[in-house]
Parts: sequence; C-alpha cells; structure tokens
Amino acid sequence: MLGPMTVSTDSGGKRPVTSLTIAPFTFVAFLVVACLLLFAPSALAQSPELSMREFASGQIKKGVRSIGFGGDGASWGNYALVYRDAGGALVDGGLTAYTNGNTFTFTAVGATTPELWHGLAVYVIALSQHADDIHLSLASPGLGPQARALVGGGANQALFFKIAMPLGHGVSAGVLASYELSQFDARTEAGDPAPAAVRYQTRWRPSGGFGVTWQPQPRLLFGTRAILNHDQEVRTDDDGTRAALARSYEFRLGGSVSPWTGGLVDVGGTWLYRRNGLAGTTKSALHPNVGFEQTLLGRALAVRAGLDETSFGGGVTVRRRPLQLDVAYVRDLGKARLGDLFGETSNSILATLTFDMTWLAAPHPIAGAETEHR
Repeated sequence: MLGPMTVSTDSGGKRPVTSLTIAPFTFVAFLVVACLLLFAPSALAQSPELSMREFASGQIKKGVRSIGFGGDGASWGNYALVYRDAGGALVDGGLTAYTNGNTFTFTAVGATTPELWHGLAVYVIALSQHADDIHLSLASPGLGPQARALVGGGANQALFFKIAMPLGHGVSAGVLASYELSQFDARTEAGDPAPAAVRYQTRWRPSGGFGVTWQPQPRLLFGTRAILNHDQEVRTDDDGTRAALARSYEFRLGGSVSPWTGGLVDVGGTWLYRRNGLAGTTKSALHPNVGFEQTLLGRALAVRAGLDETSFGGGVTVRRRPLQLDVAYVRDLGKARLGDLFGETSNSILATLTFDMTWLAAPHPIAGAETEHR
C-alpha cells in the first residue's frame, strides 16, 4: 500500500494524492514483456538519408527527458501531453559521434502556444541536421554487384506540428503532422580504380502520427503512440534514377508508475515496421523501453537512466524557473535500427533548453515549478 504523498501540479502547486495499491504482478508482467522484447530481431535500415534521421528527428519527437530514461514515447514523451508545455519555447541540439570518426549534428528551435480552446495547445519545431565526411559501405546497381566503400555527406530539414488537449477523465489526445526532406551524396574514396557515385534524396509524402494517454491517478500514466512516415525515395547512380515509396511505422505502448515521492518507473515496448520500395525489403521488430527517474531538491534536479530498445542511456534535468535544461547521453543510439551502417560504436549527447514564457506574467518566480512532460 502506498501512503499519501504530495506531487506537483501543472501550475506548480501542491495537492495530496490518495492511497494507491499496485499489485506486484503488474511489475512482473512488465518485466517479462521487456525481457521477451530484448530478444526480438532488428529492423535494420540501409538508406543513409533516412537512417541519419535516427540521430535527430527520430529523437526530438519524444523529447530529451524521455530519451534519458528509456525513450518511451508512449508515456511522458507522448504527443498527447504537449498542452502541458503551453507557453514554452526551446532550443534543441545534439551530437552523435562514432568511434570511427563519423559525426552527425543537429539543431532545432520550437515553441508551444498558450492554452487555447478547452486547454488545446499547438507545438511547432523546426530542425536542421548535417553530416560530412561520413565513411560507410553501400550497395547500389550503379556501384557494381557488391557493396562499395564510400565517403559522403548528408542533410535533413524538418518541420513538425503537434496539437494536443485534455479530453477529461484523465484522457488526453494529440496528433503530429510532419514535413521532412533528406539528402545524402556518396562517392568512392580517392584512389579507387573504378570511381562511382550515388545520390539519395527524398520527396515529401503525407506523414504524421497520433498519441493517447490515460492518467487515472497522479501516480499512474498509460499511453500509446504511433508514427506513420512516408517518403518518396529517389536514388541516382551510374545506372540511372529510380524512385519508390519508403514506409516507416512505429507503434509504442507503455506505462509509468510513481512508487514513491519523486520516483518514476517506466516500462513499454516499441514495434517497428519498415517497407523500402527501392530495396524491395520488408522488416519488423519488437524492442523494450525501460527507465527510471528520481527528482531531488524540490524538483530542481532530476536524474534518470534507462534502456531504449538496445541502447543504454541516462540524463539529468536542472530547473530554475523560467529555465529548464535537459541533457541526455545514449550509447549506440539507434543501434537496433541502423546496425553498423555508420559504424560499430557511437556516443550521443542531446540537450534541450526550455524557457517558460508564462513566467513573464507570474508575480513570484518559483524554482523548479515546471510541467511533467519534458
């Protein structure tokens, strides 16, 4: 039996929470599912312009806070909770560095409107990603019968819109609309006796997603989230130009429980589906998301760690209203999806600096008074 506790509301106030009994078998069931997911096959990708998104747009959709404790976009990183960040503005940045020297970086800026009709809020974020001097091995008809060692670079530009609102009885819902374009150019290395080159690029096709959460009590949160990405992928090499539809679907289901004051345990799973028209391949996989978070010093500080699919990571949050800094570290980010396309081992740092614009109208700034979404 869990006794009464005090938690932060969206406005930074305090309220008592009634007792809540959590059956032990609930935790056991979550752990069993997570262990089964650990041994699921991988849905590896080989299109470099689509794959590099995993280091940027694939992450900011769930937020740096969620990345730091298991990447479960179904719970605290769900689109359905965007309205809890109403009146906020942010700057994102990230770097993924492989031990072979391959490096990817991105920056992003975003803002959330004040609460609109019935608590509805709109969040908009723009992203730019770059990578140069990337060494990798690719297969393409114009490169010959086998994969060739190449060097190249790419870029990715994206604009995302999220709309969310509370529906009552602890239920919230949100939707995502995406506009994203990617490019990657690669050529054989200097001195290769048979020089060749290949260019990958995408044309926009309608893409987006949705999310739903249910919070029956302040200590419990359950959610599901889906991403439905479509791209017209165009590949140009010495053999000509080909184009086909690339589909990437992601479905997440998860739950979070607060077993004690300031603590969160988050468990979920992710099902991936990919269909690449150029390669003629269809792949799917299941993976776990497991994380833990603990807030300290009156929520002015939070530490977290977790497993995102097959990648371990951790993070920290420092709050002093109107600012909040979230930092996450992930070892081998996106490994389950990319395999060794860009290298065997990588280290990633992602950070978000958030400014609470509602603080400008507040008469008394309160340190640590932030929402629970990011």
